[in-house]
Amino acid sequence: MTALALPVLLQGDGPLIRAKDARDSEIRDALGAVGAVLLRGYTVESVEAFRAFAAAFGHPLLSYEFGSTPRSKVESGVYSSTEYPAHREIPLHNEQSYTRDWPLRIWFHCVTASPEGGATPLADSRAIYRALDPDLRDRFARNGLRYVRNFGNGLDLPWTKVFNTEDRSAVESYCRDHAIDFTWKEDGELRTSQLCQAVAKHPRTGEDVWFNQAHLFHVSALDAVEREVLLDTVGEDELPRNVYFGDGSPIPDAELDAVRAVLDAEKVSFPWQAGDVLMLDNMLIMHGREPYAGPRKVVVAMAEAHGMSRAA
Repeated sequence: MTALALPVLLQGDGPLIRAKDARDSEIRDALGAVGAVLLRGYTVESVEAFRAFAAAFGHPLLSYEFGSTPRSKVESGVYSSTEYPAHREIPLHNEQSYTRDWPLRIWFHCVTASPEGGATPLADSRAIYRALDPDLRDRFARNGLRYVRNFGNGLDLPWTKVFNTEDRSAVESYCRDHAIDFTWKEDGELRTSQLCQAVAKHPRTGEDVWFNQAHLFHVSALDAVEREVLLDTVGEDELPRNVYFGDGSPIPDAELDAVRAVLDAEKVSFPWQAGDVLMLDNMLIMHGREPYAGPRKVVVAMAEAHGMSRAA
């Protein structure tokens, strides 16, 4: 199991924004060492108060671009958590690790806690890196990953939603700037392909982390019936999303099953209470969502863009 306690709990009272000044060094120390801080007991009067708290750490809040799941903008820099069927689990992942650019910081605020389920599991990306079979880990690191996406056609998000525009030239410009190969298909839909990292090195701590979403994008993430129906209906080339090694060769199902087994072993369940604010180092800590029933509202903010494109 993970050696570090996740998350570090900082309890208090009064308006949330005061916690930034009063406990700034505690928050930063915990983020650097553990990667996850839970602020509980503070008053969060509104989504705007949450946004102000996240922005107080000194970096402009990021927009959600090239997304893989639906979200709604709540207000500037704040989005709904992934809008995914309540009965379905969202597996552990680092935010936007399926791209070459990602946020280093991410905040979650629980406005309404579900009465049944809906916990946010966490896992240490460093521990996952260490626990994986070295041969498997090195093969992924050496080859990299190529994510292939086919947008629209009722099977995945339309490209207009993913890129927040209906302008093809704006999409093409974004793709060129982010080293994304793109093809406009005869039906007007879009296919993209991007070579990305499988592992990464944290810019501050220098530690190696497992950092990708191959276990989510790969066809083996589908249940058996869904996989068979999709392959029979559209074929592998037209799957909404899939992932290969960087040279385009297939990734065996068994290798990603081994990755999923390590993720399950390292997972620590985190139940919400209304008013909670969770701050993560997005490279050190994975997060997910357990199935739930009843009302649930969690909003998200992200900041401090980092990644392969920016390093170049």
